[in-house]
Amino acid sequence: MTPLGLADIEAALRDSWGADTADPRSGETWSQDNPERDQCGVTALVLNDLLGGELILGEVHVDGERTGYHWWNRLALGVEIDLTRGQFLPGETVVGGTAVTRPPEIRHCREEYELLRARVLRRLDELAGGRATVSAHATS
Repeated sequence: MTPLGLADIEAALRDSWGADTADPRSGETWSQDNPERDQCGVTALVLNDLLGGELILGEVHVDGERTGYHWWNRLALGVEIDLTRGQFLPGETVVGGTAVTRPPEIRHCREEYELLRARVLRRLDELAGGRATVSAHATS
């Protein structure tokens, strides 16, 4: 078996983002120019599936006003991973960050999450030549 590392998982996620995996409630049109935009929730869920840990929720602020939310992950030993941190536009800042219990059933963006998860798992399998295992302790 070929163990896969975090760099492989990140590459698989980035290769799998698209307009059909972006949060449809954002009201924005997804663009290749900013592929991380509106992918944070589904990305954090897929990463949580693969590596465990906690989901972290922060607020997005513009001029001191909340305009949205941002999701990322905290792995074992407190290591935080935010694979969509580059999505923010000038003037947008993330405030706070609270661990949130993963809901037993995904309701918001369920279709987008399931699509992203399927693409990522397929991509990871391709990267490992069909012999993939994902290690929660991989850090390549």
